[in-house]
Amino acid sequence: MSFEIPEAVKTYSQFFHPVLMWVLLGLTIYALYLGIGIKRTREADKDTRKELVKKKFNARHYQIGSVLLALMVTGTVGGMGVTYINNGKLFLQPHLLVGLSMAVAIAVSASLVPLMQKGNAIARYTHISINLVLLGLFGWQAVTGMQIVQKLLGLMGVI
Repeated sequence: MSFEIPEAVKTYSQFFHPVLMWVLLGLTIYALYLGIGIKRTREADKDTRKELVKKKFNARHYQIGSVLLALMVTGTVGGMGVTYINNGKLFLQPHLLVGLSMAVAIAVSASLVPLMQKGNAIARYTHISINLVLLGLFGWQAVTGMQIVQKLLGLMGVI
């Protein structure tokens, strides 16, 4: 018994991954903003800190980070799955390898949170460093991903 995926689903499913990843790039930049807000709150004088605490940077950063972790890993695996379904293979190219590395990096970054909550400065600086590298890689992935989308559109006769 074999299951055949309709051509329309195979064709349009190729665009879910890039759209999701662009949304996640935006959320990553927002998470950076929230992280800077946490740092500002931590370093502020007593009166300023009271005002900054009301903005709940910490809680929002944690929530966005959780969403990023779940969706980035899911989006990475989904992108690989769609590529395999449509081509019968994965393309061992930098875009795939960097994407897999990013999925690992965000998992490692998230795993540092319990240590950070206990005040571990090394964990905090490692978390920040990993996420800055992750953001840079995300920007690079956005460019290479759009090159792949252009190729797909060319194969479809759209451009």
